[in-house]
Amino acid sequence: MEVTEYLANFEKRIQDELIALCTSCKQLDGVLLSSEDVEARWEALALDYMADAVAQINEYPAVAVAWAGYLGMAVAHLWNEDWAAHSNDEYGCFYGENGFDDMDEHIMRDILGVLLDAPRAKETEEVMRRCAYLLLSLIRHENIEPQSPMAYYTFARVVKVMYRIGAAIELKKLGYKYEKLDLPTC
Repeated sequence: MEVTEYLANFEKRIQDELIALCTSCKQLDGVLLSSEDVEARWEALALDYMADAVAQINEYPAVAVAWAGYLGMAVAHLWNEDWAAHSNDEYGCFYGENGFDDMDEHIMRDILGVLLDAPRAKETEEVMRRCAYLLLSLIRHENIEPQSPMAYYTFARVVKVMYRIGAAIELKKLGYKYEKLDLPTC
């Protein structure tokens, strides 16, 4: 199987696994809510995020994965709030006081407006942790050589999916949902 095809299949599989997990945790409804604007924003933020995350992968692998979900939540929230004002926010705007290390707390408290001891913050932390551990387990089962180009590409797909999941969770919290439209037939 060609590398591009393998990565696309892997991405689809892990996304389906996370949708199922988040649905079982009542964070999603079996579908991945999305917005073209939010999805496109990942492309602008991905390189900076990857630089931070790759530096953390050995000591804090769950953090390296989970923070992408928080980033997705933040972008989705800002998209809903005032996209014209936030569509070009620099990656550094998502940092906490300690940079990447407390990005999760900064996003919850300062962007989403959720107190860190609130039930929603605890629930989000638990879901992000469960998603990250599931993804790390799925990566291990792929038997990819550590620190290889394939490991990097696989990790890039993992954090991209985690970003999407975070965005979908926030969109659901904001009240977005897919609805079937009954269109008149011609």
